[in-house]
Amino acid sequence: MLLVIDAGNTNIVFAVHDGKSWLGQWRISTNEARTADEYAAWLLTLFDRVGVNAKAIERAIIGTVVPVALYELRRFCREWLNVVPLVANARLDWGIDVLVDNPNELGADRRLNGLAGRELFGTPLIVVDFGTATTFDVVNSAGQFCGGAIAPGVNLSIDALHRAAARLPRMSIGRPTAAIGRNTSVAMRSGLFWGYVGLVEGLIHRISDEMDAKPTVIATGGLAPLFSEGTPLFDVLAPDLTLDGLRLLADRNTGPPLSYSPERSQGIGQ
Repeated sequence: MLLVIDAGNTNIVFAVHDGKSWLGQWRISTNEARTADEYAAWLLTLFDRVGVNAKAIERAIIGTVVPVALYELRRFCREWLNVVPLVANARLDWGIDVLVDNPNELGADRRLNGLAGRELFGTPLIVVDFGTATTFDVVNSAGQFCGGAIAPGVNLSIDALHRAAARLPRMSIGRPTAAIGRNTSVAMRSGLFWGYVGLVEGLIHRISDEMDAKPTVIATGGLAPLFSEGTPLFDVLAPDLTLDGLRLLADRNTGPPLSYSPERSQGIGQ
């Protein structure tokens, strides 16, 4: 079995795949101070509840945009699962050409979305990932990752609005029934939701106009189900796309057995 770890700015998702399907997914808030032992105490208990045998995990892969979290995640895999994790970075065999100016600065999550989108849904495509930031990742008809756009995530917009205007309440995002709000809370909800839908639709249209053919548009990320209801532009809702990207990357980079021995632990899995 394969353990996939997707460490984002807001949450870290752990998922187990048995070669056919996902057996379970578990989410915990990203905390740079969290230790390998804390991950173990939390995750291994959840494994037991759904019948996942930790000893059956033979491989692991980590994708992260939070470098400081990597050390303890790797230590968790080594010390508690007895596997040396693969780390998603530019040195691996991705099987996808990257046409951006500096491929080394491209976030692993964006490259993973492009890889998974291409393999699962074909090309050309646009992947819209609703996370801490909202990213728009573009793969052309030739299967090459050719860039995209990055916008602030909607929750960042909510936080900024609350901090900048003391009298406006902090609220969660939701789809309002009307665009015209007749009180402050509804007006804010309308502006946040429909304003963000407008941002997404505008960028999809502009990016599509610059592409060589009509793309498949994919929504992924935590808020994808909500925003996919607000626009007809999404062709596919794929909440597990980044996890699938990590799974596909691990399958392309099997290499030698990943069993762990303390005497050779230094420098492995970089």
